[in-house]
Amino acid sequence: MRQPLTRELHDLLERGRDRQLRLAVTGLSRSGKTAFLTSLVNQLRHAGLEARLDLLPAARDGRLLGARRVEQHDLGVPRFPFDRAMSALDDRPPRWPEPTRGISELRLVLRYRPQRPGLMGGETRRLTLDLFDYPGEWLLDLPLLGHDYPSWCRSQTGHGDAREALFADWQREVATLDPAREVDEGRLAEIAERYAEGLRAAREAGFSDLQPGRFLLPGELEGAPVLQFFPLPGIADADPAQLAQLPPESLYATLARRFRHYQQHIVRPFYRDHFRHFDRQIVLVDILGALNAGPERFEDLSRALGRLMQSFDYGRRSLLSRLFAPRIDRLAIAATKADHVTPEQHARMTGLIETLLAEPLKDLHFANVPVRALSLAAIRATEAREVHHQGQRQPALSGTTLAGEEALLFPGEVPSRLPDADFWARQGFTFTAFRPLPRDAGALPHIRMDAALDWLIGDKLQ
Repeated sequence: MRQPLTRELHDLLERGRDRQLRLAVTGLSRSGKTAFLTSLVNQLRHAGLEARLDLLPAARDGRLLGARRVEQHDLGVPRFPFDRAMSALDDRPPRWPEPTRGISELRLVLRYRPQRPGLMGGETRRLTLDLFDYPGEWLLDLPLLGHDYPSWCRSQTGHGDAREALFADWQREVATLDPAREVDEGRLAEIAERYAEGLRAAREAGFSDLQPGRFLLPGELEGAPVLQFFPLPGIADADPAQLAQLPPESLYATLARRFRHYQQHIVRPFYRDHFRHFDRQIVLVDILGALNAGPERFEDLSRALGRLMQSFDYGRRSLLSRLFAPRIDRLAIAATKADHVTPEQHARMTGLIETLLAEPLKDLHFANVPVRALSLAAIRATEAREVHHQGQRQPALSGTTLAGEEALLFPGEVPSRLPDADFWARQGFTFTAFRPLPRDAGALPHIRMDAALDWLIGDKLQ
């Protein structure tokens, strides 16, 4: 086994030779990160064998010889539970893998033949691919780094009546508080819990823009004072000079102090340790779930994604910047669960996600960062079918719902642009959740995983 210093030197040399790639699989809660990572590893393990990867030239041409899991870079981080995820998919009936509840990592070594072999012929090369998984809830906190406590309080207002109703208990409690009075620790903890309950209810109701994310999945911070704070609705209109003069034991000063501690000791290390060193990124978006949930949830998703995209460091790199100041130099934006609509709707999914992220995409184009939008299904749950109705052929989906019922249906049309009032009035889309398709052996069935792989790593396999 390599010693830590030797391993660091080896990784540095491999990055210098452009033989190592760190991939960020980014997405909010329930966007399909665990399924994507499981499928990615499965497809690369079966490359050249059962995997259907026609859109990845190295695999189509027989040059990609496969992948092997090896010891990861950081031995203090849990390994991504690939085997457990595959066991769930191989159950009878198959189950979706458990969602992520902590940070995990996995390292693959890919072996391939270059497109132009050397003078000796028969040459093979290796590419090290580092993959990272983490809870989508924690990702929601990255935009907090751009706030102070009053500006964050201001950002937590005006989210719509349906969402506000879920925080009614907390709002009644917080309305009685005086920011200048000495803090009552027990009372503060109770109100913070009411706020956390509102966040959890909002997540279950389909909302996405929920902060602080650790309130939803606290992990080892359960019960810690750093998770006992909340926004004060009236602070945004208060005089900053007067707020700064409040004593340290006041409610306002206590909440502001805990917010800063959360920023500096929870959010910033997470960003520093896990996001500043990525080379490539794919952002996964459950756009169908947002369509199914209604207009307020859809707008909430758009707001969350817009804020999130501002948190990453994008830009083309030179060799020196790759070694010492890495930045994301290629990005994919993927609408997930494409198998939950009929195939002719896939282009509409891609168009909709491009429209949804139009402003961040303009900034990326200005920064000269290559971006590709696509729709995919990392693990298929349905088969495309046709039904005859009134003498006409109509597209449909066949699958097994989570309740175990066989279904043959047309879920509806995906809007090709941002939904308007007429779309919501028609209730034009009905999302049905399906079990994954059974797998006999070999590679998992998918839609356009090979296209995503080609965009993310294909240029490194030439």
